[in-house]
Amino acid sequence: MHNEEKLRESQEDLIAILHGRLKSDGLPPKSSPNSPPRLKSDGPPPKSPPAYMRPGPTQRGSLALGFMEAGIHQSPSTLIASLLPSPLCQYIGGEARESSGDDYFEVEDPSTGQILHGRAPVGTTADAHASLCTAAIVQPKWARMPANVRGEAMKAMATVIRDHVDELATILASEQNKVKALAEIEIRYAAEYFEFYAGSARLFQGEIVNSDSPNENIYVHKIPLGVSVGICPWNFPVFMMARKIAPALVTGNCVVVKTSEEAPLACSLLARLWSESDIEAMPTKGTWSVLTGRGTTVGQALVASPLANIISFTGSVATGKAIMKSAANNMTKVSLELGGKAPAIVCKDANLDLTVTAIVASRVLYSGQVCNSCERVYVHEDVAEEFIARVVDAMKAVKVGNPNDEDAPDCCGLINSTQRIKVHQMVQRAIGAGAKIICGGNMVDGPGYKYEPTVLIGVKQDSEIVQEEIFGPVLPILTFSTLDEAFSLANDSKFGLTSSIYTTNADVVERSKAALRFGETYVNRENFEAIQGFHAGMRQSGIGGADGIHGLEEYLATHVVYQRYDENAGN
Repeated sequence: MHNEEKLRESQEDLIAILHGRLKSDGLPPKSSPNSPPRLKSDGPPPKSPPAYMRPGPTQRGSLALGFMEAGIHQSPSTLIASLLPSPLCQYIGGEARESSGDDYFEVEDPSTGQILHGRAPVGTTADAHASLCTAAIVQPKWARMPANVRGEAMKAMATVIRDHVDELATILASEQNKVKALAEIEIRYAAEYFEFYAGSARLFQGEIVNSDSPNENIYVHKIPLGVSVGICPWNFPVFMMARKIAPALVTGNCVVVKTSEEAPLACSLLARLWSESDIEAMPTKGTWSVLTGRGTTVGQALVASPLANIISFTGSVATGKAIMKSAANNMTKVSLELGGKAPAIVCKDANLDLTVTAIVASRVLYSGQVCNSCERVYVHEDVAEEFIARVVDAMKAVKVGNPNDEDAPDCCGLINSTQRIKVHQMVQRAIGAGAKIICGGNMVDGPGYKYEPTVLIGVKQDSEIVQEEIFGPVLPILTFSTLDEAFSLANDSKFGLTSSIYTTNADVVERSKAALRFGETYVNRENFEAIQGFHAGMRQSGIGGADGIHGLEEYLATHVVYQRYDENAGN
């Protein structure tokens, strides 16, 4: 019940962010702001309480004690310099090592244009191979650990995260151009992800099947695949790293994760915290690796390796297809969450207050850079005029700012210049094709790669702005006259990740369950999945899925044993 309460609390926090009710200074503190920081103890850990309940890393001098004692008052760049080495380490088998290469890339603070870290390893084939070999060697022993021991390890990893929410969130917000409150929730969600799977350690199970032969039983065992490779995106890097690691480890696999080159810093710090933790229940050394690097170097080496038994990737369709090609050479299993073009259907009986709030929140969350956010709206023609007017008012009221603004914004800018240019060019091409801008449509002057929240009408169903993922705060709106038409328009997409419908008619909701061809449908609520659900797409939105008890199945193989017995044995 304790974990369920924490999960519900964080979900409520997230919903508040989506609805604009919770600012960065409004998050309830998890401990008193005057309480001393929890750092590594110099002596041996106590025998009681259980290891996973004890405070995380506390060895003085190991993690910038000066910062910890002073609290978060330093600039992000100063904080990063105090917590992360230069160059960043590769965490191979949970141990900090220098990359075998000498090529590096810079990590920018998108909100200022300044460099946060100047030496992140590009990564090498040798880095990837060392991680995979370590995982392959350790995995059989890890798989033999009792399930409850692996569950305790997940709790320990969560404890380390919870002990360092502030510094992880500060770094995350700065490297991502993300509202601080949303960064904090991402970190807490990551901790809860590990806690959820800690509780799932005993839940996956096999079965006994009746045999056609006498004196025989058929046993279907669930066994770990072996070595998992996780490739993380830049939009929710810490949560996605948790999503790649927790279900893999708890099912007895070992895992190698590559962070995004756009946002590797918070993930690298978390890897350091795990590596230096003295919590006894932490996973066995060698079971996990966290690498920084580019997809074309270390990423390609990981997905092309015959040592990988499953590749879990979150990112673009183009990269997902490239990974499938590489994986095909070794027939490696893939689990891919790719792009989305989520439709929202607004029926004529919809509660417009709720609908507008949820759709706008779903469009501007992290500046629209979320795969399951609302990307297009179909509104019934009878209520279109009122709905559009309300959406425009709400989008104009969205406050765009920087992560560290005292008066916390609703959203920040985009991740980089390339992404902002891409969004703006899509808007311009839509105008050229006949669309009309009724608010926004401009790049905001100054640092931060900001883009005005934008609403478009007069768009055509077959236009680029309706068919391709925008990944920015831009909302095209179309109309429909019948529900059959709305379902047809919504399904007219190469993507099939998420969708939503707004209605007060229960029969319409029932119809939508069969009619909408998407992995998820949200009814009268914002677009954001739950840890205990199952996040999966159709068509080019991916293969496989994540989260919940079904997410464990991605990391399990079946081993069927036909066992005959002597009916006279023991006589």
